[in-house]
Amino acid sequence: MALLAYLKSLFILQLLMGFVFVVSGLIINFIQLCTCVLWPINKQLYRRINCRLSYSLWSQLVMLLEWWSGTDCTLYTDQATVDKFGKEHAIIILNHNFEIDFLCGWTMCERYGVLGSSKVLAKHELLKVPLIGWTWYFLEIVFCKRKWEEDRNTVFTGLGRLKDYPEYMWFLLYCEGTRFTEKKHQISMQVAESKGLPKLKYHLLPRTKGFTTTLHCLKGTGGVHKHSPEVQQPNPDSPGANRFLVAVPQDALQEGYNKEGKFPGPTIIPPRRLWTLLNFLFWATLLLSPLIKFACGVAVSGSPLLIIGFIIFLIIASIAIRRLIGVTEVKKTGSSYGDQEAKKQN
Repeated sequence: MALLAYLKSLFILQLLMGFVFVVSGLIINFIQLCTCVLWPINKQLYRRINCRLSYSLWSQLVMLLEWWSGTDCTLYTDQATVDKFGKEHAIIILNHNFEIDFLCGWTMCERYGVLGSSKVLAKHELLKVPLIGWTWYFLEIVFCKRKWEEDRNTVFTGLGRLKDYPEYMWFLLYCEGTRFTEKKHQISMQVAESKGLPKLKYHLLPRTKGFTTTLHCLKGTGGVHKHSPEVQQPNPDSPGANRFLVAVPQDALQEGYNKEGKFPGPTIIPPRRLWTLLNFLFWATLLLSPLIKFACGVAVSGSPLLIIGFIIFLIIASIAIRRLIGVTEVKKTGSSYGDQEAKKQN
Protein backbone atom coordinates (compact mmCIF):
# COMPACT_ATOMS: atom_id res chain seq x y z
CA MET A 1 0.00 0.00 0.00
CA ALA A 2 2.86 2.35 0.80
CA LEU A 3 4.37 1.71 -2.65
CA LEU A 4 1.02 2.38 -4.32
CA ALA A 5 0.61 5.62 -2.37
CA TYR A 6 4.13 6.65 -3.41
CA LEU A 7 3.44 5.94 -7.08
CA LYS A 8 0.25 7.99 -6.94
CA SER A 9 2.21 10.93 -5.54
CA LEU A 10 4.71 10.98 -8.43
CA PHE A 11 4.34 14.16 -10.47
CA ILE A 12 5.39 12.48 -13.72
CA LEU A 13 2.59 9.91 -13.36
CA GLN A 14 0.04 12.64 -12.69
CA LEU A 15 1.37 14.55 -15.69
CA LEU A 16 1.00 11.52 -17.96
CA MET A 17 -2.60 11.01 -16.82
CA GLY A 18 -3.29 14.67 -17.50
CA PHE A 19 -1.71 14.28 -20.93
CA VAL A 20 -4.04 11.36 -21.71
CA PHE A 21 -7.11 13.35 -20.64
CA VAL A 22 -6.18 16.47 -22.59
CA VAL A 23 -5.13 14.79 -25.85
CA SER A 24 -8.01 12.31 -25.82
CA GLY A 25 -10.35 15.22 -25.10
CA LEU A 26 -9.10 17.16 -28.10
CA ILE A 27 -9.53 14.08 -30.29
CA ILE A 28 -13.07 13.60 -28.95
CA ASN A 29 -13.90 17.28 -29.52
CA PHE A 30 -12.71 16.99 -33.12
CA ILE A 31 -14.89 13.92 -33.68
CA GLN A 32 -17.81 15.77 -32.11
CA LEU A 33 -17.25 18.62 -34.53
CA CYS A 34 -17.37 16.16 -37.42
CA THR A 35 -20.70 14.77 -36.18
CA CYS A 36 -22.35 18.16 -36.68
CA VAL A 37 -23.07 17.16 -40.28
CA LEU A 38 -25.53 14.61 -38.86
CA TRP A 39 -27.69 17.21 -37.09
CA PRO A 40 -29.85 18.24 -40.09
CA ILE A 41 -30.01 14.62 -41.33
CA ASN A 42 -30.62 12.63 -38.14
CA LYS A 43 -30.65 14.68 -34.95
CA GLN A 44 -31.22 11.68 -32.68
CA LEU A 45 -28.26 9.79 -34.14
CA TYR A 46 -26.10 12.87 -33.56
CA ARG A 47 -27.21 12.92 -29.93
CA ARG A 48 -26.60 9.22 -29.33
CA ILE A 49 -23.09 9.42 -30.80
CA ASN A 50 -22.21 12.47 -28.72
CA CYS A 51 -23.48 10.80 -25.55
CA ARG A 52 -20.94 8.01 -26.16
CA LEU A 53 -18.16 10.43 -27.00
CA SER A 54 -18.74 12.52 -23.89
CA TYR A 55 -18.84 9.34 -21.81
CA SER A 56 -15.39 8.45 -23.11
CA LEU A 57 -14.08 11.76 -21.77
CA TRP A 58 -16.01 12.18 -18.51
CA SER A 59 -15.45 8.56 -17.47
CA GLN A 60 -11.73 9.28 -17.26
CA LEU A 61 -12.45 11.69 -14.41
CA VAL A 62 -14.83 9.22 -12.79
CA MET A 63 -12.08 6.61 -13.04
CA LEU A 64 -9.86 8.79 -10.87
CA LEU A 65 -12.47 8.84 -8.12
CA GLU A 66 -13.42 5.17 -8.36
CA TRP A 67 -10.15 3.39 -9.16
CA TRP A 68 -7.36 5.88 -8.43
CA SER A 69 -8.60 7.23 -5.08
CA GLY A 70 -10.78 4.21 -4.24
CA THR A 71 -13.70 6.43 -3.21
CA ASP A 72 -17.14 4.91 -2.68
CA CYS A 73 -20.41 6.82 -2.83
CA THR A 74 -23.21 5.69 -0.52
CA LEU A 75 -26.92 6.10 -1.25
CA TYR A 76 -29.36 6.50 1.64
CA THR A 77 -32.60 5.35 0.10
CA ASP A 78 -34.78 2.30 -0.47
CA GLN A 79 -34.37 -0.34 -3.17
CA ALA A 80 -37.65 0.59 -4.86
CA THR A 81 -36.25 4.05 -5.59
CA VAL A 82 -32.90 2.70 -6.78
CA ASP A 83 -34.66 0.33 -9.19
CA LYS A 84 -35.85 3.39 -11.15
CA PHE A 85 -32.38 4.91 -11.50
CA GLY A 86 -31.24 5.07 -15.11
CA LYS A 87 -34.69 4.07 -16.35
CA GLU A 88 -36.30 7.51 -16.44
CA HIS A 89 -35.39 11.18 -16.62
CA ALA A 90 -34.57 12.77 -13.27
CA ILE A 91 -33.61 16.09 -11.71
CA ILE A 92 -30.89 15.57 -9.10
CA ILE A 93 -30.33 18.31 -6.51
CA LEU A 94 -26.84 18.38 -5.00
CA ASN A 95 -25.09 20.27 -2.23
CA HIS A 96 -21.88 22.09 -3.11
CA ASN A 97 -19.30 21.98 -0.32
CA PHE A 98 -16.17 20.88 -2.20
CA GLU A 99 -14.52 21.45 -5.58
CA ILE A 100 -15.07 17.83 -6.64
CA ASP A 101 -18.75 17.49 -5.69
CA PHE A 102 -19.57 17.25 -9.38
CA LEU A 103 -17.41 14.13 -9.57
CA CYS A 104 -19.55 12.34 -7.00
CA GLY A 105 -22.62 13.23 -9.04
CA TRP A 106 -20.96 11.93 -12.21
CA THR A 107 -19.97 8.73 -10.39
CA MET A 108 -23.60 7.98 -9.62
CA CYS A 109 -24.51 8.84 -13.21
CA GLU A 110 -21.90 6.36 -14.44
CA ARG A 111 -23.03 3.55 -12.18
CA TYR A 112 -26.59 3.86 -13.47
CA GLY A 113 -25.65 4.31 -17.14
CA VAL A 114 -26.52 7.98 -17.69
CA LEU A 115 -23.10 9.66 -17.51
CA GLY A 116 -22.89 10.46 -21.22
CA SER A 117 -26.36 11.99 -21.28
CA SER A 118 -26.15 13.84 -17.94
CA LYS A 119 -27.00 17.54 -18.11
CA VAL A 120 -26.28 20.67 -16.10
CA LEU A 121 -27.01 24.37 -16.19
CA ALA A 122 -23.43 25.56 -16.67
CA LYS A 123 -21.71 28.87 -16.06
CA HIS A 124 -21.28 30.78 -19.29
CA GLU A 125 -17.56 31.21 -18.55
CA LEU A 126 -17.06 27.47 -18.99
CA LEU A 127 -18.20 27.58 -22.62
CA LYS A 128 -14.76 28.89 -23.60
CA VAL A 129 -12.86 26.26 -21.61
CA PRO A 130 -11.29 23.62 -23.91
CA LEU A 131 -12.50 20.05 -23.44
CA ILE A 132 -15.08 20.80 -20.74
CA GLY A 133 -16.98 23.67 -22.33
CA TRP A 134 -16.55 22.36 -25.87
CA THR A 135 -17.85 18.89 -24.97
CA TRP A 136 -20.84 20.42 -23.18
CA TYR A 137 -21.59 22.57 -26.22
CA PHE A 138 -21.96 19.48 -28.42
CA LEU A 139 -24.15 17.92 -25.71
CA GLU A 140 -26.58 20.86 -25.94
CA ILE A 141 -25.83 21.98 -22.40
CA VAL A 142 -27.49 25.29 -21.46
CA PHE A 143 -24.97 28.00 -20.49
CA CYS A 144 -26.13 30.78 -18.14
CA LYS A 145 -24.74 34.24 -17.39
CA ARG A 146 -26.58 34.26 -14.03
CA LYS A 147 -28.61 37.29 -15.06
CA TRP A 148 -32.18 36.13 -15.42
CA GLU A 149 -33.15 38.94 -17.81
CA GLU A 150 -30.46 37.74 -20.23
CA ASP A 151 -30.75 34.02 -19.47
CA ARG A 152 -34.52 33.58 -19.61
CA ASN A 153 -34.93 33.04 -23.36
CA THR A 154 -31.70 31.03 -23.59
CA VAL A 155 -32.71 28.68 -20.78
CA PHE A 156 -36.28 28.16 -21.98
CA THR A 157 -35.15 27.55 -25.56
CA GLY A 158 -32.29 25.24 -24.57
CA LEU A 159 -34.37 23.15 -22.18
CA GLY A 160 -37.25 23.01 -24.62
CA ARG A 161 -35.00 21.36 -27.21
CA LEU A 162 -34.27 18.51 -24.82
CA LYS A 163 -37.86 17.29 -24.55
CA ASP A 164 -37.33 14.74 -27.33
CA TYR A 165 -33.88 13.61 -26.15
CA PRO A 166 -33.40 9.93 -27.06
CA GLU A 167 -31.42 8.97 -23.93
CA TYR A 168 -32.48 9.05 -20.29
CA MET A 169 -31.13 12.25 -18.70
CA TRP A 170 -30.10 13.14 -15.19
CA PHE A 171 -30.14 16.91 -14.68
CA LEU A 172 -27.57 17.74 -11.98
CA LEU A 173 -28.47 21.03 -10.29
CA TYR A 174 -26.68 22.92 -7.54
CA CYS A 175 -29.53 25.00 -6.17
CA GLU A 176 -27.19 26.89 -3.84
CA GLY A 177 -25.66 28.36 -7.00
CA THR A 178 -22.07 28.20 -5.76
CA ARG A 179 -19.78 26.37 -3.36
CA PHE A 180 -20.41 26.80 0.37
CA THR A 181 -17.95 29.08 2.17
CA GLU A 182 -18.30 30.90 5.46
CA LYS A 183 -18.32 34.29 3.75
CA LYS A 184 -20.99 33.24 1.25
CA HIS A 185 -23.01 31.64 4.04
CA GLN A 186 -22.97 34.86 6.04
CA ILE A 187 -24.09 36.90 3.03
CA SER A 188 -26.72 34.32 2.14
CA MET A 189 -28.24 34.38 5.61
CA GLN A 190 -28.41 38.18 5.47
CA VAL A 191 -30.46 37.82 2.29
CA ALA A 192 -32.65 35.17 3.98
CA GLU A 193 -33.27 37.48 6.94
CA SER A 194 -34.20 40.38 4.67
CA LYS A 195 -36.75 38.15 2.87
CA GLY A 196 -38.17 36.65 6.04
CA LEU A 197 -36.92 33.15 5.19
CA PRO A 198 -35.60 30.55 7.68
CA LYS A 199 -31.88 30.72 8.41
CA LEU A 200 -29.86 27.68 7.47
CA LYS A 201 -26.81 26.35 9.28
CA TYR A 202 -25.20 24.13 6.66
CA HIS A 203 -26.59 25.44 3.37
CA LEU A 204 -26.81 28.62 1.38
CA LEU A 205 -30.19 30.12 0.54
CA PRO A 206 -31.36 28.11 -2.49
CA ARG A 207 -31.43 29.96 -5.80
CA THR A 208 -34.22 28.05 -7.46
CA LYS A 209 -34.71 29.76 -10.81
CA GLY A 210 -32.76 26.95 -12.47
CA PHE A 211 -34.72 24.24 -10.66
CA THR A 212 -38.19 25.67 -11.20
CA THR A 213 -37.42 26.48 -14.84
CA THR A 214 -36.03 23.00 -15.52
CA LEU A 215 -39.05 21.39 -13.83
CA HIS A 216 -41.42 23.66 -15.75
CA CYS A 217 -39.80 23.02 -19.13
CA LEU A 218 -39.31 19.25 -18.76
CA LYS A 219 -42.50 18.44 -16.85
CA GLY A 220 -44.12 15.36 -18.35
CA THR A 221 -40.88 14.19 -19.98
CA GLY A 222 -40.41 10.65 -18.68
CA GLY A 223 -40.09 10.71 -14.90
CA VAL A 224 -39.38 14.42 -14.55
CA HIS A 225 -42.96 15.11 -13.50
CA LYS A 226 -42.25 13.36 -10.18
CA HIS A 227 -40.91 15.51 -7.40
CA SER A 228 -40.34 15.43 -3.67
CA PRO A 229 -43.14 16.55 -1.32
CA GLU A 230 -41.06 19.51 -0.15
CA VAL A 231 -41.15 21.05 -3.63
CA GLN A 232 -44.04 22.92 -5.22
CA GLN A 233 -44.14 23.90 -8.87
CA PRO A 234 -44.34 27.68 -9.25
CA ASN A 235 -44.10 29.69 -12.40
CA PRO A 236 -40.34 30.32 -12.77
CA ASP A 237 -41.06 34.00 -13.42
CA SER A 238 -42.91 34.36 -10.13
CA PRO A 239 -41.31 36.95 -7.77
CA GLY A 240 -41.49 34.38 -4.98
CA ALA A 241 -39.95 31.49 -6.93
CA ASN A 242 -36.92 31.39 -4.65
CA ARG A 243 -39.16 30.51 -1.70
CA PHE A 244 -40.42 27.22 -3.04
CA LEU A 245 -37.46 24.94 -2.51
CA VAL A 246 -37.51 24.13 1.19
CA ALA A 247 -33.99 23.51 2.48
CA VAL A 248 -34.84 23.34 6.19
CA PRO A 249 -35.34 19.51 6.23
CA GLN A 250 -32.04 19.08 4.36
CA ASP A 251 -30.32 21.29 6.93
CA ALA A 252 -31.62 19.08 9.73
CA LEU A 253 -30.41 15.97 7.89
CA GLN A 254 -26.94 17.50 7.56
CA GLU A 255 -26.91 18.27 11.28
CA GLY A 256 -27.71 14.64 12.03
CA TYR A 257 -24.98 13.45 9.67
CA ASN A 258 -22.38 15.70 11.31
CA LYS A 259 -23.28 14.21 14.72
CA GLU A 260 -23.67 10.54 13.80
CA GLY A 261 -21.63 10.18 10.60
CA LYS A 262 -24.58 8.86 8.60
CA PHE A 263 -28.01 9.76 7.30
CA PRO A 264 -31.16 7.93 8.42
CA GLY A 265 -32.58 5.05 6.41
CA PRO A 266 -31.21 2.05 4.52
CA THR A 267 -27.87 2.33 2.70
CA ILE A 268 -26.96 1.13 -0.76
CA ILE A 269 -23.49 1.23 -2.32
CA PRO A 270 -23.85 0.63 -6.06
CA PRO A 271 -20.90 -1.40 -7.42
CA ARG A 272 -18.39 0.35 -9.64
CA ARG A 273 -18.21 -0.82 -13.24
CA LEU A 274 -15.13 -1.77 -15.25
CA TRP A 275 -16.01 0.50 -18.16
CA THR A 276 -14.32 3.60 -16.73
CA LEU A 277 -11.04 1.74 -16.14
CA LEU A 278 -11.12 0.00 -19.53
CA ASN A 279 -11.84 3.29 -21.29
CA PHE A 280 -8.86 4.99 -19.61
CA LEU A 281 -6.56 2.05 -20.35
CA PHE A 282 -7.60 2.24 -24.00
CA TRP A 283 -6.69 5.92 -24.28
CA ALA A 284 -3.51 5.48 -22.21
CA THR A 285 -2.30 2.66 -24.46
CA LEU A 286 -3.17 4.59 -27.60
CA LEU A 287 -1.52 7.86 -26.57
CA LEU A 288 1.29 6.97 -24.18
CA SER A 289 2.90 4.28 -26.34
CA PRO A 290 4.12 6.72 -29.01
CA LEU A 291 4.97 9.34 -26.36
CA ILE A 292 7.16 6.93 -24.36
CA LYS A 293 8.78 5.66 -27.55
CA PHE A 294 9.57 9.24 -28.57
CA ALA A 295 10.93 10.06 -25.08
CA CYS A 296 13.22 7.03 -25.19
CA GLY A 297 14.44 8.08 -28.63
CA VAL A 298 15.23 11.56 -27.32
CA ALA A 299 17.10 10.14 -24.32
CA VAL A 300 19.31 7.78 -26.34
CA SER A 301 19.96 10.36 -29.04
CA GLY A 302 22.21 12.33 -26.72
CA SER A 303 21.20 15.53 -28.49
CA PRO A 304 21.15 18.44 -25.99
CA LEU A 305 18.76 20.34 -28.27
CA LEU A 306 16.23 17.48 -28.38
CA ILE A 307 16.47 16.85 -24.64
CA ILE A 308 16.01 20.53 -23.77
CA GLY A 309 13.11 20.76 -26.23
CA PHE A 310 11.40 17.75 -24.66
CA ILE A 311 11.86 19.18 -21.14
CA ILE A 312 10.33 22.47 -22.31
CA PHE A 313 7.41 20.50 -23.77
CA LEU A 314 6.84 18.81 -20.38
CA ILE A 315 6.93 22.17 -18.60
CA ILE A 316 4.44 23.72 -21.03
CA ALA A 317 2.17 20.68 -20.74
CA SER A 318 2.27 20.91 -16.94
CA ILE A 319 1.37 24.62 -16.99
CA ALA A 320 -1.43 24.04 -19.51
CA ILE A 321 -3.02 21.30 -17.38
CA ARG A 322 -2.75 23.46 -14.27
CA ARG A 323 -4.45 26.35 -16.06
CA LEU A 324 -7.20 24.05 -17.30
CA ILE A 325 -7.88 23.01 -13.72
CA GLY A 326 -7.58 26.60 -12.51
CA VAL A 327 -10.29 28.07 -14.75
CA THR A 328 -12.87 25.72 -13.21
CA GLU A 329 -12.03 26.59 -9.59
CA VAL A 330 -14.75 28.24 -7.54
CA LYS A 331 -12.67 31.33 -6.83
CA LYS A 332 -12.47 31.93 -10.59
CA THR A 333 -16.08 31.23 -11.56
CA GLY A 334 -18.03 31.33 -8.31
CA SER A 335 -21.20 33.28 -7.79
CA SER A 336 -21.28 36.76 -6.27
CA TYR A 337 -24.89 36.27 -5.10
CA GLY A 338 -25.70 38.79 -2.40
CA ASP A 339 -22.19 40.29 -2.44
CA GLN A 340 -22.78 43.92 -3.30
CA GLU A 341 -19.05 44.73 -3.48
CA ALA A 342 -18.46 42.01 -6.06
CA LYS A 343 -21.45 43.20 -8.08
CA LYS A 344 -20.07 46.74 -8.13
CA GLN A 345 -16.73 45.43 -9.38
CA ASN A 346 -18.51 43.54 -12.16
